Amino acid sequence: MFNFVVKGTAFSSVDPKNVNTFENCLFCISETGVIGKIIAPESEEYDQIIEEYSAKNKFQELAPDQYILPGFIDLHIHAPQWAQAGTALDLPLYDWLNTYTFPLEAKFADGDFAETVYSDLVTKLIKNGTTTALYFATVHREASRRLAEICSEKGQRGLVGKVVMDDLEQNPAYYRDATTAVALEETELFIQEVLELNKKTPQGVYPVVTPRFIPSCTDDSLKGLGALAAKYDVHIQSHCSESDWAHTFVQERFGKNDAFALNDFGLMTEKSVMAHCGFLSDEDMKLFAEKGTAVAHCPISNAYFGNAVTPVAKLLHEHQVEVGLGSDISGGFSPSLFDNIRQAVMSSRMLEDGVDKSCCSEKRGVSGSSITLNEAFYLATAGGGESLSLPIGKIAVDYAWDIQIIDSKELPIFSEEEPLMTIFQKILYLSRPKNIDEVWIQGRKVHDKNKKELEV
Repeated sequence: MFNFVVKGTAFSSVDPKNVNTFENCLFCISETGVIGKIIAPESEEYDQIIEEYSAKNKFQELAPDQYILPGFIDLHIHAPQWAQAGTALDLPLYDWLNTYTFPLEAKFADGDFAETVYSDLVTKLIKNGTTTALYFATVHREASRRLAEICSEKGQRGLVGKVVMDDLEQNPAYYRDATTAVALEETELFIQEVLELNKKTPQGVYPVVTPRFIPSCTDDSLKGLGALAAKYDVHIQSHCSESDWAHTFVQERFGKNDAFALNDFGLMTEKSVMAHCGFLSDEDMKLFAEKGTAVAHCPISNAYFGNAVTPVAKLLHEHQVEVGLGSDISGGFSPSLFDNIRQAVMSSRMLEDGVDKSCCSEKRGVSGSSITLNEAFYLATAGGGESLSLPIGKIAVDYAWDIQIIDSKELPIFSEEEPLMTIFQKILYLSRPKNIDEVWIQGRKVHDKNKKELEV
């Protein structure tokens, strides 16, 4: 009936504010890598299932100090920038892009270089518990396709975009699409290639229409990309109202904010994920909610380049906008969503309290802006799944068995009576990659801390 059964204690978001605990439950996984049934210890069939699947050698019982979390869903990664992670984060965004980032991304015309960087990145992300990743690649179709192939081969669920940058004035001559027509032709071919690759990828790989951001694209390419997304019914990603510079650029060009400009080109849909969004107006947020477009919140990157703290609490609770979490490698230095969970809470507290000590406390911050650890966990898991419209990010029946098994032995837990939710908090605040024993995606083990290589 099931492919295998796991006994253990798990944590999973119910909604943005609440986390469910599954203490010593049985997780019954189907042949397709989906959770078919969750059986609690008090169930009549509990002992029977253990006996049956133990006899078949298809039963795994976790140790008392191991816990299950859903795999993390990273909604915003610049895959080529892994090669410059931790570099020049003290520069303004415009200078950082032109001095470091664009010269690096241009190197991905070299297929061997792309292979080396992308293979290392996907492996590193899996070891950090990231089971699904939404990637910006580069303008190079072949290298971008290779990133999708690497995700397929290593077992990660990848959503990959060949970046479009066709504006001759706004992009450097050494790194851009040759023409608008070429950009659109290459994007369509890339979509077709990845859709074909998806047919033999159990966990799924998906093509993503990817205008880098409005400043890098012509009106014709933005219009053409919107048409391609509609034609193939694929995901869309871009940057939206990220910084003072980018936000002002769009207002001067179109006389409106990014969200409405993107919507004019058919780029705000239920399958769209827009990164950063630190300068959204209330009208922008209402448009996000109406269109079903999600926000990728990148708290570490925003601290360096965003010029603002994204109002996550307002997006989630006042406007019911879908929100997930992104590392934004390499604007964010860390490949770990554990680090971004922590920063999401810290940034929200700074928005709530304000930072200018010379201003009175009543006016210093933005009331109602702080989020809880539960909410930050939701962003990294269930919120990401909802943002992508995929059955991932939760420990629940009919959801993919995308999980990470956490070893808590080195965490400061000194009592067997420690409440489970206290252990949960310690896991989120203190875990490092070394604490991740195993990672599973779509019912297949893709990382085992105690084994160097796994066949996926």
